[in-house]
Amino acid sequence: MAYWLLKTEAETFGWKDQVARGKKGEPWTGVRNFQARSNLKEMKKGDLAFFYHTGDEKQIVGIVKVIKDHYPDPTADGGPWVVVDVEAVEPFKRPVTLAEIKAEPKLKDMILVKYSRLSVQPVKESEWNQIMKMGGMKTK
Repeated sequence: MAYWLLKTEAETFGWKDQVARGKKGEPWTGVRNFQARSNLKEMKKGDLAFFYHTGDEKQIVGIVKVIKDHYPDPTADGGPWVVVDVEAVEPFKRPVTLAEIKAEPKLKDMILVKYSRLSVQPVKESEWNQIMKMGGMKTK
């Protein structure tokens, strides 16, 4: 299993929206960056991802699971864009902010710290576990 981080604007599609989709999940649409698209293509059913609110919040608020491998983005007018379907797994007990992540020395090499604008990014297992601890979540 691989770990990821998916960024979204809470005002457009936030954690509550994701939870409301239930077991049918939601396609992760609208990605129009080639590196982010490559990351979507690498995601596999069963992978887990942090659900990150951008904008004013800038924080990880929950965990989602990939429930369908990549396929063409239905919101794209043709072209190379893809989506994966994700469903909510659980909210964070305590959201973890970007400021906290940047302040944690163990996370200094995390993509979120170095390339914070990338909307779909891989997360190393050690980074995943550290952020889970910071958010009061159980780790492996």
